[in-house]
Amino acid sequence: MTAGWGVEFTSRARRDLRQTDPPVRQRVLDALDRLVGDPPAGDVVKLTGREEWRLRVGDWRVRMRFDDAHRTVVVLRVLPRGRAYRD
Repeated sequence: MTAGWGVEFTSRARRDLRQTDPPVRQRVLDALDRLVGDPPAGDVVKLTGREEWRLRVGDWRVRMRFDDAHRTVVVLRVLPRGRAYRD
């Protein structure tokens, strides 16, 4: 991924982020900034059996999709590790 990518949040992801503690929220936002930065950085893995990826931020997981056409990372959920893959 190169510079020029943006980040978009679904309403569920925005709600997840609002419910986190401010330090966790800032760590997640910083990790997303690094992901779309130049050079991109982050612990990103494609989820098996899904068209989704996950970004690991400590004990938190950011589930997302890449929209290549719009050069956007679409954040689907921001959840603690234990709940991140239940749905």
